[in-house]
Amino acid sequence: MKKLLVVALLFAMANFTFAQKKVKLFNGKDLSGWTIYGTEKWYVEEGLLVSESGPDKGYGYLGTEENYDDFEITLEFKQEANGNSGVFIRSTVDGTKVSGWQVEVAPPGSDTGGIYESYGRGWLVKPDPEKDKYLKFGDWNKMKIVVKGDNVTSYLNGQEMVNFTDGKIGEGKGGICLQIHDGGGIKVYWRNIVLKKL
Repeated sequence: MKKLLVVALLFAMANFTFAQKKVKLFNGKDLSGWTIYGTEKWYVEEGLLVSESGPDKGYGYLGTEENYDDFEITLEFKQEANGNSGVFIRSTVDGTKVSGWQVEVAPPGSDTGGIYESYGRGWLVKPDPEKDKYLKFGDWNKMKIVVKGDNVTSYLNGQEMVNFTDGKIGEGKGGICLQIHDGGGIKVYWRNIVLKKL
């Protein structure tokens, strides 16, 4: 009986520790824990986080108030119209100028899952064009990004898109930002944004 109690206690402690590491970044109600950068639209509608082009048709960002170093983030997105967006890692924003690395969220043929360094080296790695078939434009997609040390691996709907190692990323510090691209006519829905610290 004592052995069973010990096993049950250890199992409960392991589950508690695992649950503690997971952070739900979007609560489905409001933008608590996030900061809006720029004049593009970020709002909550029917439990979904919506990003939409505003009148300025410029770049816009929604950034976490907290910084994250090594982590695994999973989220779901659905694109309407242009749908050009992205998920920034270890990034900072000044006005509407971002410093960091973007895992691309884009329309078909535009390298969703690739890694782009804004205001720096530009494209660092793009997925094999054959992998574009994994994107379900106009429907819900699940993205997973694993950031550990100087390595970033992106997944789209269960398929690995890129696995990239870079010293500069390894030195990066900052939060997570969702982006809306400039140019107007963009609308992207987000849900189930969950982060696990590594």
